[in-house]
Amino acid sequence: MSTNNYVVGQVRPSQLLWAYGPGSIVDLPNLSVVTMGLNKWDPNRCPPVEEARLLAEVKRVLGPQVQRLRIPPFLKEDRPDPFSAEGRVGVPVSPFPRWLRCIKCGLLAEYDSGLFDIKSFPYRPERTHFLHTNCDKGKHADAVPARFLLACRNGHLDDFPWNWFIHGGTDCKGTFRFFERGASLQTENLWVKCDTCGNARSLVHAFGKDAADNLPGCRGRHPHLDSYEDCTQEPRTILLGATNSWFPVTLSVLAIPLEKNQLSQLVLDGWEHFADVEDEAELKGIVKTLVRTSALPGIDKWDIPSIWQAIQHRSSGKAIEVVSEGDIKGPEWEVLTSQNPPSDWPHFMSTGVAAPTGYEREVKRVLLLERLREVNALVGYTRVEAPEETSDPDERPPMADLTRGTTEWVPANEVHGEGIFIEFNESIIQSWENGAHVAERDKTLFAGHQGWRNARHLKPDAGFPPSRYTMLHTIAHLLVRELALECGYNAASIRERVYASSDPQAPMAGILLYTAAADSDGTLGGLIDLGKPEFLGRLLDQALERASICSSDPLCAEHDPSKDRSLHAAACHSCTFVSETSCERGNRYLDRALVIATLKDSEASLFRERGA
Repeated sequence: MSTNNYVVGQVRPSQLLWAYGPGSIVDLPNLSVVTMGLNKWDPNRCPPVEEARLLAEVKRVLGPQVQRLRIPPFLKEDRPDPFSAEGRVGVPVSPFPRWLRCIKCGLLAEYDSGLFDIKSFPYRPERTHFLHTNCDKGKHADAVPARFLLACRNGHLDDFPWNWFIHGGTDCKGTFRFFERGASLQTENLWVKCDTCGNARSLVHAFGKDAADNLPGCRGRHPHLDSYEDCTQEPRTILLGATNSWFPVTLSVLAIPLEKNQLSQLVLDGWEHFADVEDEAELKGIVKTLVRTSALPGIDKWDIPSIWQAIQHRSSGKAIEVVSEGDIKGPEWEVLTSQNPPSDWPHFMSTGVAAPTGYEREVKRVLLLERLREVNALVGYTRVEAPEETSDPDERPPMADLTRGTTEWVPANEVHGEGIFIEFNESIIQSWENGAHVAERDKTLFAGHQGWRNARHLKPDAGFPPSRYTMLHTIAHLLVRELALECGYNAASIRERVYASSDPQAPMAGILLYTAAADSDGTLGGLIDLGKPEFLGRLLDQALERASICSSDPLCAEHDPSKDRSLHAAACHSCTFVSETSCERGNRYLDRALVIATLKDSEASLFRERGA
């Protein structure tokens, strides 16, 4: 990570997707910077990621002009020479906010006003900082970022309007001083004063009801793009480092084999290397390079004529048994439920096992995924309000762009891990969801759903999942909590993927619990071992027993979502909720009563006979 002239710090490549992507503020030890847009990045330093289904989904969201998924730039050496080309690999950043404060005299001014100098440390970039060189109260006093910003719902971010706040639009050009009154650091004790006219104001007037009268309208600024646009939203004051200053909008898929044939899958994975091959002689050299660099693991198992034939098949459009690229979960379900799931070493390896002991009626089969790969892509971000986990654009705040002009590529990362896939018996699920008691529970949750959407001025009936989704989602949460106690991974690192559809043509009823780690292969084996019949049956017993009685009962069991316009029924932090990094719906659409008998309802559960 660097400015135009200085390396100022380091972050992990994965953090450029989840925390410090374009438009976000990176709060370093001695200064803060904004990550610039993709138009300022060097795409030649960003290796491509091949994942056709994810690219298709990104194109659906951003447009057909997107051509690539690319990994953010990273250092290939642990400690490169800071003056070498390798040592300057990173993403461009710019100081933000532009206003700095001297820690000794309180001078408040822009960093390029001529009052401050930057001090760089090539071998210790985290020590880079600004200095107030002519401070009256001490030589070479440090200057730190002013910790107040303006943000709006449309994704705009701007410096705090200090001149407007103090002078109210007058022509005074005096310098400002930041000082404190009182023992605490509450906003009413933080003041700014003009050295020339003497006007002073407390920062308490920049928050709450007073803010509308003391702050200007939003200027529509995108600091990462160096651009402005029209905006009618009312800005709000936020603190530097606030969690609501940047929310990533991401898409993710499991990298399942799109081809049933292993060689065809390898050709698909490495198509960027094979697309322009004209004959076998040229192919021989390319394959030799791929084997030497390990760029396409597994290609060494096949001879040149076989590889050439597979390339010709794909070039002519004759490649068969290709799963659709336009859907996210549909193709995953087809692969996970097939009798002989295709393998794509080292990205996808699986072993089928029997249903867990004691649950042969409800569970059809279990698939242990020894290897799986998840690919994530950053498509935009929001400010002030978090994006809703839904495909409905009406539910999301406006998504800001990552680049200026045409988006031709987006940042992505791939992580490897392991998982357990549980497929439920479709006939049992259908019989259960057609029950009168299930319909009654569903009606109650739907009333909460309507109230929640009405409060946000959204279509009240849209986006409500079927009852089987709520049930499967709840089971997934219960199992995540149990697995975390025994598998060696913490609960926040275990994620869920729910496959639920009542479509008679393509029904789905299953859950995938998996872990993926960016910094290692993530295949310790602790998770898949617990998927074996004898272990998974015991874990299900424990999960259902804990779920039958909650420490917050009877309040939890009797919770009525229609009364408080919530999106969960019998569920709370004590019994069902998990980390929101694990949940695909933000702890929404959960109900213990659909899984196990509770104090309130003993008739709507799938595992009724095991209830309390």
